[in-house]
Amino acid sequence: MGERGAATRRVFFALWPDEPQREELERAAAKAIRRSGGRPVPASNLHVTLAFLGSVALTRIPELQRTAHEAAASLAAHAPISLTFARLVHWKEPQILCALTASQSLAATAVAVGLQDATAAIGFSPDRKPFQAHVTLARKVLRPGPWPPLRPVTWQFDAYALIDSRTAPSGPIYSVIDSYPLVTDKVSDDKLRD
Repeated sequence: MGERGAATRRVFFALWPDEPQREELERAAAKAIRRSGGRPVPASNLHVTLAFLGSVALTRIPELQRTAHEAAASLAAHAPISLTFARLVHWKEPQILCALTASQSLAATAVAVGLQDATAAIGFSPDRKPFQAHVTLARKVLRPGPWPPLRPVTWQFDAYALIDSRTAPSGPIYSVIDSYPLVTDKVSDDKLRD
């Protein structure tokens, strides 16, 4: 939701895995990625998008961060989030190879919908496509399968992140703007009760 003439950033909220989680999924899907003939997504870019916002005026990023921080407190009941990627699929329209979860995660869906609702309430226009936890592994896929079986890979999350997306000649470059813990500090909570 960029303002005309204002500097913007293209942003989205995501479950942002650590390096070992990314590398494990990349290894598990390596054969399928090669067979796809597509452009592999660098391991450092692997993630699960929760809410895509598009272009946002730089002046509104602090407001978005405050909203995300407030939303994290109300969404903490859904943490930790565990996603097991167990199958591969080719999405024809965007020409991508994705890893999908074995079943829909109610926790991840609740966090995605919560973020979409929270950002819409302050005037943003999040993408409202139904949430499906997936990881894009390759783009511009030339051969849509069949794929070798995917050895199940589980990712665990106790936070989500606000991500900046820039486009370079080599493809998208993602960087974390801020991270929002979904797990409250039990020691602090216990102190508050005393």
